[in-house]
Amino acid sequence: MPWRVWSRSVAVSHNACSNARVATGRVDGAAAILDEACVVLGGRTVLGPVSLEIARGEHWALLGPNGAGKTTLLALLGAERHPTSGRVEILGERLGHVDLRVLRQRIGAVGHRVAERLPPSATALEVVLTGEEGLLAPWWGRFDDAERRAAMAMLGRVGCGTLADQPFGQCSQGERQRVLIARSLLGRHELLLLDEPALGVDLPGREALIGVLDELAVPGGPTTVHVAHTLEELSGMTSHAMLIARGRLVAAGSADEVLVDEALSECFGAAFVVERTGRRYSARAAGTW
Repeated sequence: MPWRVWSRSVAVSHNACSNARVATGRVDGAAAILDEACVVLGGRTVLGPVSLEIARGEHWALLGPNGAGKTTLLALLGAERHPTSGRVEILGERLGHVDLRVLRQRIGAVGHRVAERLPPSATALEVVLTGEEGLLAPWWGRFDDAERRAAMAMLGRVGCGTLADQPFGQCSQGERQRVLIARSLLGRHELLLLDEPALGVDLPGREALIGVLDELAVPGGPTTVHVAHTLEELSGMTSHAMLIARGRLVAAGSADEVLVDEALSECFGAAFVVERTGRRYSARAAGTW
């Protein structure tokens, strides 16, 4: 069966040697543009070619089986890696033609990889303060009272105001993820990349995290890309989705068009039934509960 890529309004088929273009032209103010982007490691193509366009203010989900290329794609979006070939523009800057250190200051990241790089002895408030300049340790910066008040406000926004003085390493997994979101909000990042933020989080923690993500979907808020293992952990404000398998896009476009039985089943190589309750999605194996 040929893979299919769902754009915002049309479905396109292609074979294993070509890739359907989701983006047909540049959109002013695009958060990310990938044009035939490929990443080759050790002589093996691990991603691509991928063509994709993410407009500012959109909220994307990224799903696919283990080893599909999600981490590599996220590295391109986060300006952590250059493409081997093709064109990648992030926040209007083309990779290979911009100082990545400067560009990364405009991109926020949330996930266990970020959490592991921060000192566990730092308090939750200190971790949030590091978001102002993208630091990885609070003692590398000097913060005034106004900045501390702003950081406290961000902690309160994500429901972690009472954790200000608690060591980051003693926070639960869900609390750490919400603290990291507060850190990104303080940095006023234009693009926010969420790398499996619900990993290891219990059900109440997951729902609290989703509540925070819902609140980010406001005019002027950051564009988000959320790497998830399941549909159940997606925010109800998810506007778009992309499915990736074997390094290539299976589907990309509006969430309503992409998060459907056929596309999800093709991506994961098993039959799934997708259900929607309100604005939330869920999936189960076909023929079972």
